[in-house]
Amino acid sequence: MIINDQMIDDIALGATVLGTGGGGDPYSGSLMAKVAIANASKPVELIALEDVADHWMTVPSSMIGAPTVALEKLNSRDQMLIAFNAMESALNETIMATFPIEVGGFNSLIPILVAASKGIPVIDCDAMGRAFPESQMVTFYLDGLPSAPNTLADEKGNVATLHPIDGIWSENFARALTEQMGGSAAICDYPMRGSELKRSALGATLTKAMQIGKAIRNANEAGNSAIESVLNIVGGHRIISGKIIDIERNTQGGFATGGVIIERLQNNTVKNDIDTVYVHFQNELLLAHKGKSAAYMNDSNLLASTPDLISILDHETGQPITTERLHYGQRVDLIAYPCDSKWRTPKGIEVAGPNYFGYDVSYTSIESLAFKINLEE
Repeated sequence: MIINDQMIDDIALGATVLGTGGGGDPYSGSLMAKVAIANASKPVELIALEDVADHWMTVPSSMIGAPTVALEKLNSRDQMLIAFNAMESALNETIMATFPIEVGGFNSLIPILVAASKGIPVIDCDAMGRAFPESQMVTFYLDGLPSAPNTLADEKGNVATLHPIDGIWSENFARALTEQMGGSAAICDYPMRGSELKRSALGATLTKAMQIGKAIRNANEAGNSAIESVLNIVGGHRIISGKIIDIERNTQGGFATGGVIIERLQNNTVKNDIDTVYVHFQNELLLAHKGKSAAYMNDSNLLASTPDLISILDHETGQPITTERLHYGQRVDLIAYPCDSKWRTPKGIEVAGPNYFGYDVSYTSIESLAFKINLEE
């Protein structure tokens, strides 16, 4: 499948939904990807995971850092290519294909830019099925695959090559280095053969993003409910239709952290007793519970939790809103939906469940929570 401008727009839109508030700004990413395919020496192909040859060397292309930084410091095309070329040098091998490490906003589109410049295909897969804030929160880490080497580059031309012993140390080193690089950097990690990729990656996630983006676009053109279209695709539940009445946002430690409070709209169609919801985020939306304060968090008030996906969509258009663009007064719908089954294993919950982020609640699936709190319209 040859990637074109419409596919880029649909991927950007759908990936921002699946990115659960993170993954970077989709608008700048889509512009860069469109310019890249227009200037490419040959068409950029999106290939299925099963079509990857076992012997190919494959490497993801992505950005690391706080999304809020990218609003003021635009990412550079060159830094992404520098990090990718540095990986080829570290491996002493030609990379045959690239793919996104996560499905989310800007990070879903970087591989298109790199592929266009290198003349290689983009693989229809990722390692999260969503976006997560830390480097070890990938299926590759769950499956015991090595992260090293890592290559990072900033917009000034600085390059670093790391050889961490695992994904945890990759996160520790790369995050600290990213802060020195201005809070945002290009990164390549988890190089692997096609045989390993096919065993561990989540397939067809860019296709799913494209499907969601197209559904939102078609629903708005036809005057239908875009949010209903999204819920049908992801198998999700609408927690609340409301207005943002407060938001706290900080940039620290290489992350955008904080919380947002959503108050029920008078015409909320969700028939439950939820009047206000507090949503916690660390780049991505991680946990939602009843109440107007983080202090209300407990198992009885829990509404949705990582590793399941939580998204905030515009109430009228269904357009996804990233955490850095949330603001007071927005009318939004908060939805939640199931993660990939790999994240519901004991190791998956240990790596990306609520306790890892310091939330004193037990992980409960969105299906169970939806039944418990009657998330029916």
